[in-house]
Amino acid sequence: MIRNYLKIAFRNLRKQKGFTFINIAGLAIGLTCFLLIGLYVKDELSYDRFNKNADRIYRVTRIFKSQDGTVSLHLGHVAPAFMQYFQSDFSEAEQITRLFGQQSVINRPENPEKKYQEQRMYFAEANIFKVFSINLVQGNPDKALVEPYTVVISKPMAEKYFGNEDPIGKLLKADSKFELRVSGVFDPLPTQSHFHADFLLSMNTLNDDKIYGKDEMNRDWGGNNFATYFLMPAGYEMSRIESRMKTFLDTHLPVYDGRKGSQYSDLTFQKLTDIHLYSHLDSEHEANGNIKYVYTFSAIAFFILLIACINYMNLATARSAGRAKEVGLRKVVGAIRSQLVAQFLSESLLLTIVSLAIALIATILLIPVLNDFTNKTLTFTSLLDFRIILLILGAIFFTGVLAGSYPAFFLTAFQPVEVLKGKIKNAMKNGRLRQVLVVMQFSIACILIISTAIIYKQLSFMLTQDAGYKKDQVLVMRVGNDSSVDFESFKQELKRQAGVKNVSHSSRTPTGRLLDSQGAKVAKGDSLAPTSTEIKALSIDHDFLSTYQIKLVAGRDLSREFKSDDSAAYILNEAAVKSIGWKSNADAIDEVFEYGGTKGKVIGVVKDFHFESLHQKIVPMVMFVNKGWRSWFSINIAAGDFQNTIASIEKTFKTYMPNTPFSYQFLDERFNNQYQAEQKQRSLFMIFAGISIFISCLGLFALAAFMAEQRRKEIGVRKVLGASVGSITTLLSKDFIKLVVISILIASPIAWYAMNSWLTDFAYRVDIEWWIFPVAGLLAILIAVATVSYQAISAALVNPVKSLKSE
Repeated sequence: MIRNYLKIAFRNLRKQKGFTFINIAGLAIGLTCFLLIGLYVKDELSYDRFNKNADRIYRVTRIFKSQDGTVSLHLGHVAPAFMQYFQSDFSEAEQITRLFGQQSVINRPENPEKKYQEQRMYFAEANIFKVFSINLVQGNPDKALVEPYTVVISKPMAEKYFGNEDPIGKLLKADSKFELRVSGVFDPLPTQSHFHADFLLSMNTLNDDKIYGKDEMNRDWGGNNFATYFLMPAGYEMSRIESRMKTFLDTHLPVYDGRKGSQYSDLTFQKLTDIHLYSHLDSEHEANGNIKYVYTFSAIAFFILLIACINYMNLATARSAGRAKEVGLRKVVGAIRSQLVAQFLSESLLLTIVSLAIALIATILLIPVLNDFTNKTLTFTSLLDFRIILLILGAIFFTGVLAGSYPAFFLTAFQPVEVLKGKIKNAMKNGRLRQVLVVMQFSIACILIISTAIIYKQLSFMLTQDAGYKKDQVLVMRVGNDSSVDFESFKQELKRQAGVKNVSHSSRTPTGRLLDSQGAKVAKGDSLAPTSTEIKALSIDHDFLSTYQIKLVAGRDLSREFKSDDSAAYILNEAAVKSIGWKSNADAIDEVFEYGGTKGKVIGVVKDFHFESLHQKIVPMVMFVNKGWRSWFSINIAAGDFQNTIASIEKTFKTYMPNTPFSYQFLDERFNNQYQAEQKQRSLFMIFAGISIFISCLGLFALAAFMAEQRRKEIGVRKVLGASVGSITTLLSKDFIKLVVISILIASPIAWYAMNSWLTDFAYRVDIEWWIFPVAGLLAILIAVATVSYQAISAALVNPVKSLKSE
């Protein structure tokens, strides 16, 4: 019986080639999108789950609170001094481990010329392998990181530095100073990890007084650079630790500005498996994903597949009149309804399987494109995952049954006598369900069109917004703060070069984050009192404002003529002046200001500028001179021969820092990179909107064909009575335009709500203007009219004799 169903299904599909092609195309596109997005979503949801103890690992985060109790900073790292008290106060933890990010220039001692700047380096506790599932292929995990100045390296690094040699016991040199003995080799961490390491150095190395010093680490409450993880017993409730946190902080943290530990700081715990999608703190190992994107793209995948199914239903119904007599005759000769339903569903499933085969091929071909776009490493084998196979089987069943259910149950419900008398045509003219389905299709398409327009508008706003500083032709490079380098001489040498307009040395550069804060005090009566809000710190030199062309609105810039400017002069931004409570920018000038325990005066106020991205609100900030706290150079280059200028800068760089590889970025590139996620999101929405519109147009095409077929005699009569082609085209098109208008009315409030929620992620955002909705609607109408017009004009041009002759 099944063989017979499939044979008849194949004959019917082959007989109606146009119907089959359109359906296969629509379903294949829908399934391809579904599978590609499914791979992306599966990858996003699998982060850190490769760790066998993933559900029992928690990361400690630190919150800093202003005087008024508001959160001023939330870090994914904590100070090193916490560790000693974590171990004594929270003994229920099975393991507590730490990672401290570092970057160094690495080479083999016997080959000092061949050196590399390595970014993915961490000091790690010896018990790191007991917490995370890091596979050590060489070395003993219990001893590999016990001794100071030992390091375990990834297999790619072993090949990079040692080739085919056995690296165990061999030496590497860091920053031309410290020798590290290789004690192990580990497999690279999976892509689905919230941090990636090429080098794991023994944390005990930091206890050496030459580097950090154990006593210094135990006293350091401000260097919040240590990612700290707790491995808890199975089933342990973290609320038990959290309930003791206030007492813990008040007991161990030093009093700061008259406040107890819990009054200015707090500690929280994050599940390891939540970090990638739910954590967007002020310090992270790497850029994380976003659960909003997972939800959004999952919904888009479902709706695109749903649109494809709706098309099948519309196309099948549009062609069903031609098979009505077949159904009637089959019933007359004894076919029962279940057999007819099975016949229609077998056709649907056969068509779905063919579409799936095409979709699988398309998915495999498009995986590299998806990888380039998302910076992932998905492969064909990802499709062989048990969950993906279930997803594919579910997609086949869902698509086949849903797409074939309506025509199957609708056509087979009529009695043979009704079919043979032609009553089925009258019943099918109503077509309410088909109209509802088309409205659903175009509602989804309109939502995507409106969303794309708003995302494009917001991104354009961010990229073209006046940041308040010069970002074109500014080269930035990180040089560290090696005390053996004469950075002032290096700077003056750069300034003398042709093509260099100005040079500045600072602790951070625009497009970075302002995370540093040392506590500010201002005069209140006869004494100094802490400010009510946190003021972020930026160490600069005398050329910072001129290099970036930042505008002063009161007072003056730093000057070499005033020796006090090197130690006791402060420049604030307008936000800081407002937060302190001075009435005007001019009132701040010459006011006493203490920062980090150093008392001085405010000498200038700059106009607010967007040091950070537009995701963050402009925060109060103070700029001052601190020569030992700088690691970035900013070089303003004149227009012209960039190549020679950069080559000249590199030559000077190597003269002063021969052990450091030369690397740089242009600030405008860094500025644009801040909004990569939004750029990708815009591109994805444009692609999905285009796909949704295309598939929806197939649905309209199907419905237009159906309506033209149902009104064939009416059109013939109208033509005989003198109706023009244009009037008949208008007659057939207006019903579809009504459906699209209804779609716009439904889509507009949904799109407004969704985009208004999306814009809340930005401190500075565009307004959702009213004209976006009618413009998007007009675009949808034009697309619909263009789609329907072909069928309408074709029907209007048919010879009325053919339309009116007997069926």
